[in-house]
Amino acid sequence: MSTTTALLLREINGPFSLEQISLDAIRNDEALVEIHATGICHTDLSCANGTLPASAPAVLGHEGAGVIKEVGADITDLKPGDKVLLSFAHCGTCEQCTSGHPAYCYSFVPWNFGGKRPDGSAALNLDGSQNKKALYSSFFGQSSFARLAIAHRSSLVKVGDDNDLALFAPLGCGLQTGAGAILNTLNVQPGKTVAIFGVGSVGMSAVMAAKLRGAKEIIAVDLQQDRLDLAKTLGATATILGSDADIVSKMQEISPPNGVNYALDCTGVPAVIETMIKCLGTRGRAASVGAPSPGKTVDVDVFAQLIHGREYVGCCEGDAVPSKLIPFLIEQHAQGKYPIEKLITYYDVKDFEQAISDTKSGKALKAVLKWTS
Repeated sequence: MSTTTALLLREINGPFSLEQISLDAIRNDEALVEIHATGICHTDLSCANGTLPASAPAVLGHEGAGVIKEVGADITDLKPGDKVLLSFAHCGTCEQCTSGHPAYCYSFVPWNFGGKRPDGSAALNLDGSQNKKALYSSFFGQSSFARLAIAHRSSLVKVGDDNDLALFAPLGCGLQTGAGAILNTLNVQPGKTVAIFGVGSVGMSAVMAAKLRGAKEIIAVDLQQDRLDLAKTLGATATILGSDADIVSKMQEISPPNGVNYALDCTGVPAVIETMIKCLGTRGRAASVGAPSPGKTVDVDVFAQLIHGREYVGCCEGDAVPSKLIPFLIEQHAQGKYPIEKLITYYDVKDFEQAISDTKSGKALKAVLKWTS
C-alpha cells in the first residue's frame, strides 16, 4: 500500500489540510496517475460545504491532469508515461453511455458522488494500518486533490505529449461543461442569439463556444463588471449587469422581436433561472448547468411556455463525450479560438487556502493547483 500527499477534508464545512493518505492497489479497470495539476471547481466547494451530497473525511478534486504511472490489466489503450486529463466516471454499458451521452449514465450519481468504487470498496484510506479508515474517494472517478490519484478508466482522456497539463486541467469538468452546453445541449446555430447568465469560468467557456458556433449576438449577464469586460474580449457582443431591473426588456431590444434563441444559466440561482426563461423568444431553448442544492425549484409560467413554444432543460457535464470534446477544445485553443489561459490563475498546492479563498470571492475565475513546481 503506497502513500501520497492529499488535500484532506476531515469534516463537512471544515477546512482542507495537506496530509498523508494511503492508496489501495489499483484494480484492473484503474490507472495510477501522478497528478501535475488540479482545477478547483465550485462543485468541489459545494460538496465540501454540504450544499451537494458528500461525506467526510474526503479527498475531492475532479479536474485532474497528470502522467500515468501504472495501468490495470483491462486498460490496453494507455501506458505509463502517457499524459492524461481526468473527467467524470461512467459505466460505459448502459443505454445512455452506449448512445453517446455518458454524462447521463444511469450510474452517474453513485459513480461520481458515491465516495467509493463501483464495487463498494475504498480507493483511499487515512492510514495504512489494520485499523485504516476509509476515505470518501473515487470522486468523479479520480479524487485528484492528491499527488497520486487512482482513476477509473472511464475518467481518462489521453492528450498529446506537448500539451500543457496545468492549462488544460479544467477541461475535465468546468470548461467542458460550458462549451458542451452550447455545442451539444443547446446546439447553438450560426446567426442566432445567445444569453449566458453568470460568466465565471463555465460561462466564459460558453461565451467562447458560442463564438465558435457563429452566434450573431452573445449577451453576457453578471453582477461583476470586470467579468463582463473580459467576456467582451472573448466574444460577447453585449453585456448586462445582473443587478439591472430590466433585463428581460433589454434582451428583447438586443434580440427582437421577443427575446433570445438560446439561454444558459451558470449560476444555479432560482431567481436568475426564472429571469433567464422569461428572456427566451418564440421557440427559444434554455438550459441550466449551475447546480443549486437538491430540492430547489423555479416558478415557470406554463402558459407563456406553451404559447411561445419555449424549452427549459438541464445539462450535466455539457452532455459531453470527454474523449471527443476535450481534444476538440484543445485543437480550438491551438488555433487561437479558445483562449482559456485568460481565465486561469495558478497556485502552488501549498497555497491552496488562498486558491480556495480567491475562488469563493470571485477573484480567481478558475484556480488551478500545481502539484509540481
